[in-house]
Amino acid sequence: MAVRVAINGYGTIGKRVADAVAGQPDMKIVGVTKNRPSFEARRAVELKMPLYGATDKGVDALKKAGFSVAGGLKDLLKESDIVVDCTPEDLGAENLRTYRDHKVKAIFQGGEEHDAIGWSFNANANFRDTLGKDYVRVVSCNTTGLIRTLYPFHAAGAAEDIYAVMIRRATDPNDSKKGPVNAIEPALNLPSHHGPDVASVVHALPIHTMAVKVPTTLMHLHAVVVRLKRAMSDQEVADLWSRQPRVMFVKGAEGFVSTAQIIEWARDQRRPRGDLWETAIWGDGFKVEGKTLYYYQAIHQESDVVPENVDCIRAMLRVTDEGAKSIEVTDKAMGILRPGARVEVPARAP
Repeated sequence: MAVRVAINGYGTIGKRVADAVAGQPDMKIVGVTKNRPSFEARRAVELKMPLYGATDKGVDALKKAGFSVAGGLKDLLKESDIVVDCTPEDLGAENLRTYRDHKVKAIFQGGEEHDAIGWSFNANANFRDTLGKDYVRVVSCNTTGLIRTLYPFHAAGAAEDIYAVMIRRATDPNDSKKGPVNAIEPALNLPSHHGPDVASVVHALPIHTMAVKVPTTLMHLHAVVVRLKRAMSDQEVADLWSRQPRVMFVKGAEGFVSTAQIIEWARDQRRPRGDLWETAIWGDGFKVEGKTLYYYQAIHQESDVVPENVDCIRAMLRVTDEGAKSIEVTDKAMGILRPGARVEVPARAP
């Protein structure tokens, strides 16, 4: 029997999660919520996703605009096994009370505080520890990207210390109210929240982070330095990453000289909305010097958390107890690149 999934907040993340869930063999969408009669609400109706109002005012606004509304959020929860909350950040605590009152499991996004929800999730790092939990937070896009490439070193006991700078997009492409932006804005609250956020999933990981916002909308870029406990070769590192799910290599030598070409590749692959669910590492842009690893990676902020939400559903409802199995099913349904392609590290001048 398919898991019945509700999406509260059919926006940037919500509509992507809804599409991903709808494509899974063991899940179905029972409804999505909107508060305004927007083009996104219209699209949900076109995709035959039952439309609900997120609030009483939302129900009235949608009906007034001529939408067929199945009811309010409380009506939707009655039809659901689990709800994925994709509402704007800081609404989670209020929504959590509603979900508890209706005894419905709920997934929240990285904009909510870890302490407010109580548990944070990444499919590769703590799937088994998440089994059966009632309320879980899928960590943010930046944190998801960091965990994907750093967790393998932690699991192998190879990471001594980690330093990372997040070069963040200023806003999403569709968010015109925040732009254009002609500035570089440092995150003055140091260290940035990304390190503690990573540690909320991978406990005791020695990571230190800083962040700046820059005038782009395409992706985030991370510059990462890892002090290793033992010397490793470039090829050993490449092989380790090659075995990880949702990690892909790009090469500057093949024209991937910036985040723009990565997004263009996703468009050329005819990915939905030009999304990149994987974390992209420059295969010719990392280097190990003795016990120090340097690398760059790129994160598509609109989409990299989407498959994690799907896996989180399976963990919380114990559809499977095996994280690797869930990842395999999710990735096959979404068309995510599979791990295992060995990357030959190019010879470098001494």
